[in-house]
Amino acid sequence: YNKLSGKIPASTQLQSLDPSAYVGNPGLCGPPLSACTRDPALSMPKEDNIPQEENHGNDMFPELYISVALGFIIGFWGICGTLVIKRSWSHTYFRFIEDMYDRLHVMVAVTAARVWRRP
Repeated sequence: YNKLSGKIPASTQLQSLDPSAYVGNPGLCGPPLSACTRDPALSMPKEDNIPQEENHGNDMFPELYISVALGFIIGFWGICGTLVIKRSWSHTYFRFIEDMYDRLHVMVAVTAARVWRRP
């Protein structure tokens, strides 16, 4: 919940919402909820009393960096290590890459020849 409090602003889209959208915010009042029985300014928490999250610049997530590094290492060596160890897979992989290069080269050459022939 948002822990909101105070009067819901008039003539806004907030008044068109279903009252169930405000569940968990007992400090709210005004249409479409019940009318305010006390001064909404008194029910608003003071900014001085709200505990601020301590932020000392240590928002680095070492777990995130460790998992990214491990994922890169495992992925890189999973592919490259396999190509180094299994010679048959390496030959098959590079033959496939060479065939794709040849097909692309032929497609570009044929398309260029067709374009240049047109009057």
